[in-house]
Amino acid sequence: MLQKLVVDFARNLRRKIYNNIQEFSFSNIDKFSTSSIVTRCTTDINNVQMAFQMLIRVAIRAPLMIIFSLIMAFFIKAKLAIIFLIAIPILGLGLYFIATKAHPIFEKAIKIYDKLNSIVQENVRGIRVVKLFVTEEKEINKFNKTSENIYNQFVKAEKIVALNNPLMQFTVSTIIVLISWFGGKEIVFGGITTGEFTSLVSYAMQILISLMILSMILVMIMISRASCERIVEILDEKSDLWNKETTIKEVKDGSITFENVDFSYVKDENKLCLKNINVQINSGETIGIIGGTGSSKSTFVQLIPRLYDVTKGSIKVGGIDVRDYDIESLRNQVAMVLQKNVLFSGTIKENLRWGNENASDEELVKACKLAQADSFIDEFPDKYNTYIKQGGTNVSGGQKQRLCIARALLKKPKILILDDSTSAVDTKTDSLIRKAFKEEIPNTTKIIIAQRISSVQDADKIIVLDNGTINGIGTHEELLATNKIYKEVYYSQVKGGKKNNG
Repeated sequence: MLQKLVVDFARNLRRKIYNNIQEFSFSNIDKFSTSSIVTRCTTDINNVQMAFQMLIRVAIRAPLMIIFSLIMAFFIKAKLAIIFLIAIPILGLGLYFIATKAHPIFEKAIKIYDKLNSIVQENVRGIRVVKLFVTEEKEINKFNKTSENIYNQFVKAEKIVALNNPLMQFTVSTIIVLISWFGGKEIVFGGITTGEFTSLVSYAMQILISLMILSMILVMIMISRASCERIVEILDEKSDLWNKETTIKEVKDGSITFENVDFSYVKDENKLCLKNINVQINSGETIGIIGGTGSSKSTFVQLIPRLYDVTKGSIKVGGIDVRDYDIESLRNQVAMVLQKNVLFSGTIKENLRWGNENASDEELVKACKLAQADSFIDEFPDKYNTYIKQGGTNVSGGQKQRLCIARALLKKPKILILDDSTSAVDTKTDSLIRKAFKEEIPNTTKIIIAQRISSVQDADKIIVLDNGTINGIGTHEELLATNKIYKEVYYSQVKGGKKNNG
């Protein structure tokens, strides 16, 4: 029964942590690394579970044994039993010293676990790169160095904790010597009988055993305390995005308005990623966004489905501030294919139905045709029942991108955002995808972030971002005539860097 209680406790704790993580905004997730969250859900919970298991088994029994042994000792001879009380301040001070010295070391060791976990994750995820560059030895050394660091920290902490045993034994042995000294005198002068003296020694031994049990619990508590603090950090973390008491659940259309928008990831107006953004996008328009690395293109589009909140200004979708919408309702109408495409373990059908779990087979096929994914899916022996391995390692980058686009289309959104999501497909396929969008979903607002001019030159408007500010807005022809950055990108890609003067 007790074992079931312990297992249930750990299960409920994991559920609570995982459920809370699902509520996090992007900025909340940014505070904790993936490896740290994994460590907290595994190693830290195991530490707490072991401590809890020891607590419920002996933490009540051992103190009761000490208390009743002391009571019986006082019944036999109060004057001698007072000697037992000498142990309390000595042990208290000793245990306080051990706890204050060992806890920071355990805390540091568990944090190094995060780093070790990160090394393993990076190595497994990038194993092909590791082998291509023949850096196995380097990765092994990195792992061994971190593992050795954890070992050294735990050894250092255990050396301090090991003082617990001799402290206990010294204190209780001293008590037994004092009882024997003063008890022997009492026997000689008739204060107590030999049997009572033997009982006092037995109670002293009982107290010693109970104290040894408590010392083992203390060690587990010191280790689990650091883990508890890390778990509580996750549980206490609250999403910085929330619904208002009264929210709007229907998105009227796909129009988007940026009004004097500033944004900072660290919520510091002196460290802005986007500055004074003012843009009007009409429903159904196709908008292209280009800019150099670090120009905040991804940040720009992540504000639309409210993955982050603006630092200053407002963003309106369908004429209403995104903060006034129910978050789930807003995001259901804004489909976004992220720069880093993610597929999950399961069949192609199961991955596609993330966009719409009730989608029919016909709807799946239609979405894949729009995303130009049906051709390669039909080449697989199991077609739409083909199993996708973890991380989509058994499909190419271009195939992965097209599957993610099809998944987004199944949401039938009012706004579709492609964050550099066709970079791994050839220009012909890219052109076919854009043509299908124009013909099949004309009323959907489409925002395309791209590095290739050819991916955005047919857009209704193209936004040129530079260092978090809008450097230019217009059609391909307008920007080619007036915008220096756009012209440079165009000539470098299309004209081989040479301007056509004819």
